[in-house]
Amino acid sequence: MDTIRVLIVDDHPLFRDGLKVLLESAPDTELAGEASNGGDAVKLAAEIQPDVILMDVKMPGIDGIEATRRILGANPDTKVLMLTMYEDDQSVFAAMRAGARGYVQKGARHDEMQRAIRAVASGEAIFSPSIAARMMDFFAGGRNQISEEAFPDLTEREREIL
Repeated sequence: MDTIRVLIVDDHPLFRDGLKVLLESAPDTELAGEASNGGDAVKLAAEIQPDVILMDVKMPGIDGIEATRRILGANPDTKVLMLTMYEDDQSVFAAMRAGARGYVQKGARHDEMQRAIRAVASGEAIFSPSIAARMMDFFAGGRNQISEEAFPDLTEREREIL
């Protein structure tokens, strides 16, 4: 397998440092760059063309969801893995609508994070177990009505079909 070039985007330097150590510990990943906000991420992604972007959801200025939308609009082959402390339905569905290939909690273990990076790089979609369970509950349970907040651009009929 080729080396996976990763761009880290997070507004917390300490968390970025931890992700760099994670990438250095795996022989099949390398740090392609890092950004502390969505605006810089959009510019850097266009410049360095990473394979995978580890993207924080909530950042000042351009947030991770809007940055993901812009990055994938310019280069749909880039894979984005959202990293966040938030697991609310609105954030998860907004990330999916923006084109993210995965959604992983920041508290994930190293092996889980490495597995997620590899999965996204190979074209899979991946979610933390707690996020996957919430999605299953949403679609299988009493919460299967698609809210206007989660998908504001859909018509009522489109929400019904979804």
